[in-house]
Amino acid sequence: MAVYTEVSDEELEEFLSQYDLGGLVSFKGIAEGVENSNYLLGTGTGTYILTLYEKRVHRDDLPYFLGLMEHLAGQGIACPTPIRGSDGRALRELCSRPAAIISFLEGVWPRRVQPRHCALLGDTMARMHLAGASFGGERANALSIEGWRRLFRQVEARADEVRPDLAAEIAGELAHLEAHWPRDLPAGIVHADLFPDNVFFLADKLSGLIDFYFACNDFFAYDLAICLNAWCFETDRSFNITKARQMLSAYREVRPFSDTELEALPLLARGSALRFLLTRLYDWLNHPDGAWVKPKDPLEYLQKLRFHQGITGAGAYGLE
Repeated sequence: MAVYTEVSDEELEEFLSQYDLGGLVSFKGIAEGVENSNYLLGTGTGTYILTLYEKRVHRDDLPYFLGLMEHLAGQGIACPTPIRGSDGRALRELCSRPAAIISFLEGVWPRRVQPRHCALLGDTMARMHLAGASFGGERANALSIEGWRRLFRQVEARADEVRPDLAAEIAGELAHLEAHWPRDLPAGIVHADLFPDNVFFLADKLSGLIDFYFACNDFFAYDLAICLNAWCFETDRSFNITKARQMLSAYREVRPFSDTELEALPLLARGSALRFLLTRLYDWLNHPDGAWVKPKDPLEYLQKLRFHQGITGAGAYGLE
């Protein structure tokens, strides 16, 4: 979450008049994340999140995202629920941007990820994958294998400003992934951005998944590969096999893996690492002036990519 668009008192008052949420109590920007402008909103009826969707989020995708959150919440998955206005609509406009109010989830994201967090995430992710089967919407993953070449073209000319020979290394990996990417793995609704700051915990329970604005239809195992990269490396960038084992074991207790998913996991982890290397590299080279949030280091994901390049089987992730 972050703030890129400032909302005036007059604009906020007019916007809230379209809801039955009571009077304004508090309003504060949230300075985390990289995608949208987010505010913590307090009213007479409770606490909410107000989101203004910035340029990277396509307006036409928003009904899918909001509908998916509403569906998953109805299936018992702890996630935000879009708040409908007096006219029954959840999606509207504020400051010339699409905007919505969603419910606020209690909890905090883990600053120091422990194996128990990984186990709880694996269990909840599997339940989310199963719950998504009854959702009628469909959205292709614009940031999967078909989109990486386009993204690479946008950063190729300047990639070596970040690290010498980075462009050539990315080009070689991209060619390998394009030649070997699987086509027939089990697929359905995935979150595609389950980083620790998008997962809340209260005591020993997972209390919510947030930020569904990359959700799409893709391989279930690709969602897991994203989480291996996001949750199972230490601050010194070493891989923690205990965390990986906890996550994957808890997941397959709910939704068992196929043999083809296990075989493909190292390649999917490489693809996940390349995806975030490319998007972080783009953000690093195109950081907007005045943004509250600093761009994240793309080279973190270069090191993760190199780790997975040396993996030949799922046993390296703690599975037998």
